[in-house]
Amino acid sequence: MDNRTLALLAALIATTIYGLNHTIAKGLMPIYIKPFGLILLRVLGATILFWIISIWGPKERIESKDWKRIFLSALFGMAINMLMFFKGLSLSTPINSSILITFSPILVFLMSAFFIKEKITFIKFLGISLGFSGALSLILFNNEVRQDAPNITLGNILFVINSISYGIYLIIVKPLTSKYHSLTLMKWLFLIAFFINLPITITEFIEVEWSSLPFEAIWKLIFVVVGTTFLTYLLNVFALRELKASTIGVFMFLQPLIAIVFAVIVGSDSLNLIKIVSAILIFTGVYLVSKKSKQLV
Repeated sequence: MDNRTLALLAALIATTIYGLNHTIAKGLMPIYIKPFGLILLRVLGATILFWIISIWGPKERIESKDWKRIFLSALFGMAINMLMFFKGLSLSTPINSSILITFSPILVFLMSAFFIKEKITFIKFLGISLGFSGALSLILFNNEVRQDAPNITLGNILFVINSISYGIYLIIVKPLTSKYHSLTLMKWLFLIAFFINLPITITEFIEVEWSSLPFEAIWKLIFVVVGTTFLTYLLNVFALRELKASTIGVFMFLQPLIAIVFAVIVGSDSLNLIKIVSAILIFTGVYLVSKKSKQLV
């Protein structure tokens, strides 16, 4: 099996893990652990794993001028981003979360247009409009009533804030990625994020009755910490070395499809017309915004 095939397989496995995570993480909250407690466990686990694996990585020193950017990256990428996503997931549904997180590329483009004056063509404007229409439809017109989703509207709004925060993170962290090795960045980002999240999440973390957790909860916790947080990163790093960014981008559309199919199969969520129409609008919008403009010859 050649490297390209292995890279495609790695990207597929990472996307599948992300897709399954919406339902698996939802199944943990709030029965076994509340959302903020899960975030502290996730960040703590990732911090330990990345610092262990960094023993075999490059030994780089962070320049003093870059610490502010690293702190902001941790704040938006591993604190606000995660807090909004898991709190939103506890209030809403797996399918809603999987649809709305794909909204992120549209927000990243809008912020790029604002900060670095990237040109908004008619096609990209159309994509932005469709994406926002889909997101607003899911937030305003989804009138589901579920015992495990006590406030779907608020949860969906938090997913959008999650996407905004992640978009800011991508813009802030980008200059660092060309300057430092990924392992160097991840070990420091997660360590800083642990201390940012600690005062917000510690109360829910210590409420967990760890000794009485059933096997179902334990394997789900391991999946979220090791699989979704750590393993996907390693798989994506390998995939990015062998594949073009545009190829990796295709898998972005696969994640919500996996999430939707899995959620429906295990009975943790269901589809309705609003979700289907919203998904089509957002996916189309993301495709148009992400599509490269053809150069005139």
